[in-house]
Amino acid sequence: MKKLLILLLVPLIVACDRLFSLEGELRPIRDPKIGTCECPYDRRRDGRECGATSAYDRGGGGERPICYIAQDKQVISNNKHLLMGNPSNATANPNNLNNYLLEKPEYALSYNANTGTANWVSWQLNQSWLGSSDRQNTFRPDNSLPENFYQVTAKDYANTGYDRGHIIPSGDRTRTREENSATFLMVNMLPQVPDLNREVWNELESESRRLVDRGKELYIVAGPHGKIKTIANGKVTVPKYNWKVVLILDRPGGNAKSVTAQTKAIAVWMPNDDSVKRTSWKNYIVTVDDVEAKTGYDFFSNVPPTVQKVIESQRYIP
Repeated sequence: MKKLLILLLVPLIVACDRLFSLEGELRPIRDPKIGTCECPYDRRRDGRECGATSAYDRGGGGERPICYIAQDKQVISNNKHLLMGNPSNATANPNNLNNYLLEKPEYALSYNANTGTANWVSWQLNQSWLGSSDRQNTFRPDNSLPENFYQVTAKDYANTGYDRGHIIPSGDRTRTREENSATFLMVNMLPQVPDLNREVWNELESESRRLVDRGKELYIVAGPHGKIKTIANGKVTVPKYNWKVVLILDRPGGNAKSVTAQTKAIAVWMPNDDSVKRTSWKNYIVTVDDVEAKTGYDFFSNVPPTVQKVIESQRYIP
């Protein structure tokens, strides 16, 4: 009888552990997928629920899939790319069309279904992410978006005069082909004029990797602001500006409490037009406070407020 009682109680205990925490009740962030076992509530091709055999419960290497949302709609996340904070308090609620949190092993982002672009992309960069993998050029829609979101395609940018401009650059993910390919998902693209994408934006990307080559660890957030026009029959907004903020840690392995008043941060605000041609990325340096004031985002919010106040008000000197 005792053995039978234990057998009946164990699944209940596991289920409660999964659905409840100090944060409150957790709910699935999406409907079950068929033929995959990312989350416990997904189903195999034969219709059986994945349960404890899912990637969520197995553990092991790599990032744990994000499967649940708390009752207050705050996602429970251990994603390293959000270590310094979630700039817009994005959530993984499919009804959150303008601020939908999408977390991947390679980066995290807030997606805006109305603009067809990310609001921001956030990523960690250190030497462990860099290797010898070739550029994959696998531009494609991101089928992990909720079904009610339009899937932007590479063709939506065709013959528009705008590049498919990476937010997290391909060059920041060269450890494996799979990681590099993840940067070619269209959720990571912005319509950028060629002079921005291929010159000053690219120059700052290269400068970031030079800092990493010197042993630094970076936490980067970048995105669009404003509107010039739309493309793709109104489904994709061409931004008026592109911005980026870069927190520079002296060595890898730190956290928000490792940031001090001596920590440096780069911030830029670049127009998405031909005026950037044959200029330097250094011409567009502003403060983190400037970017926050224009976007309404709160960068590096996990850093102690007294430290934030210092580093976000200082203009970076190259």
